Amino acid sequence: MTDAEIKYGLAGVVTDDTAVSKVMPETNSLTYRGYAVQDLAAKCRFEETAYLIWNGELPTQNELDEFNAKEKAERGISTDLIDVMRKFPSGAHPMATLRTAVSFLGLEDKEIDDHATDKLYERSISLYAKIPEIVAADFRLRNGKDPIPTTKDLAFSENFFHMCFGEVPSPEVVKCFDISMTLYAEHSFNASTFTARVIASSLSGIYSAVTGAIGSLKGPLHGGANEAVMHMLKEVGTAENAEAWMLDALETKKKIMGFGHRVYRSGDSRVPTMTEAYKNMVDIIGTDEAKMYWEMSRILDKTMVDKKGIYPNLDFPAGPAYYLMGFEIPMFTPIFVMSRITGWTAHIIEQLSDNKLIRPLSNYTGSPQRDVIAIEQR
Repeated sequence: MTDAEIKYGLAGVVTDDTAVSKVMPETNSLTYRGYAVQDLAAKCRFEETAYLIWNGELPTQNELDEFNAKEKAERGISTDLIDVMRKFPSGAHPMATLRTAVSFLGLEDKEIDDHATDKLYERSISLYAKIPEIVAADFRLRNGKDPIPTTKDLAFSENFFHMCFGEVPSPEVVKCFDISMTLYAEHSFNASTFTARVIASSLSGIYSAVTGAIGSLKGPLHGGANEAVMHMLKEVGTAENAEAWMLDALETKKKIMGFGHRVYRSGDSRVPTMTEAYKNMVDIIGTDEAKMYWEMSRILDKTMVDKKGIYPNLDFPAGPAYYLMGFEIPMFTPIFVMSRITGWTAHIIEQLSDNKLIRPLSNYTGSPQRDVIAIEQR
């Protein structure tokens, strides 16, 4: 094998079939099961999108009601898991605690070796229901507060705010959050999804696959970018500094998070919808700080596009939007997981429906075969 044949980072390599999502090149739109994600975000609740990703079609009202009832029935994590979470190191990143907590859920599953499609679907809904409670409980525990139990009286997004803060914000804030959930739900064979499919292909089980996917998403070059964006905005400090900061970062070749994408070349189709939600959050909050972050973001975006022709990705507006909702920066990527669990598990189910162990080749660049010389002769 020659270097010319190698696709480093698997760039451009097609490894399998999928019916879950695709970026349509003719419209530059990310689609879930054929529906443009911006249309789903505008017209559907996240629960409808989750149903679509798993079932292939948007639900009727009766189907949605039944689906939501199943999700609510799966809410609630064990006191054993809460006790374990209380013992996590106080400085651990929430993605690390979430990774460990999801692995613990696997220990509690008495049918863990049953890989039948219906069982995988049930576990998918269970993870979709339980991960928000894990994220919220970890948030409260690291702030010296007791977890707030889940309630079955609230919808998905409202329930998450309730478990974090003990109250539900205005419908306008919930809508912005719900939009982000839809936009983050799925994105074809990205790093974490491919990780999940590789692990699933070995028949290691859905919890192993999701745990591995969380580990992959934790990295700043993948899911952790939304956190990095907010840290960047704080580093820039003021709107007046924004253009000079960006020009200096470009000149010194500093890694700038929240821009560029492996798939999109003329802009991430999810960005306009999330940017509108971000602006709505600025208007809802209405503080000088919120307006400053918006202006700072606008200047950074324009400078990057003008100078490099590189457009922002979803993480660029999502990070500050979450910050204005009241979430701590280390929570941003776990919130991403709350959404992406739908896409991951849909791909795990798809992988196992016609499974082939994923085992690529490599191009060896080491020493040729050689003889071992006894230690006294070396």
